[in-house]
Amino acid sequence: MNLSRFIERWAQHTPARTALHFQGTDLTYAALWSKTQAATRGLAGLGVAKGDRIAFLGYNHPDMLVLLFAASRLGALLVPLNWRLTAHEFGVMIDDCSPRVLFFDPEFEATASKLRATVRIPMGEALPDSEPALVGSDEDEALIVYTSGTTGEPKGAVLTQSALLWNGFNSIHAHDLRQDDHVLSPLPMFHVGGLNNQTLPALLAGATVTLHKRFEPGQWLADVAARRPTLSLLVPAALQAVISHPEWAKTDLSCLRVVYTGSMVVPLSLIRAFHERGVPIGQIYGATETAPVATVLMAHDAMAKAGSAGKPALHCEVRIVDSEVQVRGPNVIRRYWINPEATAAAFTKDGWFRTGDLGRWDDEGYLWIDGRSKDLIISGGENIHPAELENVLADCPDIAECAVVGIDDAKWGEAACAVIVRKAGATIDEAGVQALFGDKLARYKHPRKIVFVDGLPKNALGKVQKFALRKTLD
Repeated sequence: MNLSRFIERWAQHTPARTALHFQGTDLTYAALWSKTQAATRGLAGLGVAKGDRIAFLGYNHPDMLVLLFAASRLGALLVPLNWRLTAHEFGVMIDDCSPRVLFFDPEFEATASKLRATVRIPMGEALPDSEPALVGSDEDEALIVYTSGTTGEPKGAVLTQSALLWNGFNSIHAHDLRQDDHVLSPLPMFHVGGLNNQTLPALLAGATVTLHKRFEPGQWLADVAARRPTLSLLVPAALQAVISHPEWAKTDLSCLRVVYTGSMVVPLSLIRAFHERGVPIGQIYGATETAPVATVLMAHDAMAKAGSAGKPALHCEVRIVDSEVQVRGPNVIRRYWINPEATAAAFTKDGWFRTGDLGRWDDEGYLWIDGRSKDLIISGGENIHPAELENVLADCPDIAECAVVGIDDAKWGEAACAVIVRKAGATIDEAGVQALFGDKLARYKHPRKIVFVDGLPKNALGKVQKFALRKTLD
């Protein structure tokens, strides 16, 4: 059996239920299965076989999910590409995975024409029809997702069909997903956050997904009001965009059972804004390599443990060794694509994935993430976690965004540098920033340098790329 079976089964049991709603059109489970069958024949007609790669360049679209299900029936792999990248960056990934076919949104035709692939096909074009050999199975590799590049070195994380299923079971537990749920999915599916946190698990559970082409805070609020979803997922940058939107205070959020978020550290000010509206903010912690659900802060814990990453997912093991969070489970990658050195470095001898994140358990067994091990600042022999400073800064109404990184210091070895984006019209200066810390943090943790900028370098999901930020400070 292969990954597509749950679409086939829901098409048998609830053929008329809406699986996907996209740009005003409903796609039932029966129709989704029919499109999957047609795409399978089309891929076979293009010569796609077991182990081949199929790249997809475009905004969120039901066709990307159809391609994933069709590829799984053939034992092929889908490679979703981050449309925000440059042609050069795409070229590196294309050269790495060598896709047989590149499907692209016509809006990206100019970029697609520069990329190497055996066949390039715009979305919507008719495919040849051929009787397929349905050799795909759960143990086959299904997805290559290039890491978000917060370290500056993207790698192709390879997830099996089985890993996607087990991640789906983790997500169903985390969200208490049911057939009558309705997920509003606005985040990009080229990342495991947009694809695997809620979208794919919702289909596994037989629920309905309203899929957005791309995230727009006004559209998200409009669909919360009009379509009344029960669940959604927003990364911190999206939470901030929604809260800052003029329709935020006017929109009825009562349909939302819980909104999930996930990132290294989520500012408490964002969580509080939703809690004040009666909407719990749950959290999912993980990485591209964990598909991503590794730990979950469920809705019933959201208020009491705001800011925690929660407890291990139902089908996952989590431990902390020398302050590093490590994960093991059937949802974790087997390897990086043709990169045995990176694969070996990512795993311990007993098979635990090394996340590179710093964490700690509290007395009740909840995980708290302190940041990346590479981001840890050691000043005069004392450890400084940037997240501590960032949480203080995030509470300031004059600060739109911030990041704290380590810089060289002649006396202390390293020191904290706060990089700040002011809100429009704000006049907060260096002295004002320093005053925020007061007696909230030990003196040695206070930033020794303040830098004001117009914007922070980020990846596609809004995570600050601190490696790029440090380069600007050199």
